[in-house]
Amino acid sequence: MTSLFVELIGIIAGSLGVFAWIPQVNEVWRQKKHEGISLPTLYLICTALILWLIYGLIIGSIAIIISNLAALSCILFLMYGVIELRKIE
Repeated sequence: MTSLFVELIGIIAGSLGVFAWIPQVNEVWRQKKHEGISLPTLYLICTALILWLIYGLIIGSIAIIISNLAALSCILFLMYGVIELRKIE
């Protein structure tokens, strides 16, 4: 397999991982609901994404870099929304 094909598979997989968070983001930002969302879990996920990002940078994998930057952005956006909603209460 060519490396371009392998990177394309990685980008598709990473995109699916980001899309999986859309319902949570919708719940927090549009519905203003944050019950059941665990910040410690999100912190752990962010740590894992940062480590994957570092790994992607080390091996030079565009798919890993893009996927983890996108997922990290999504999770940070989600965390910010949860923190803001919990301040209001």
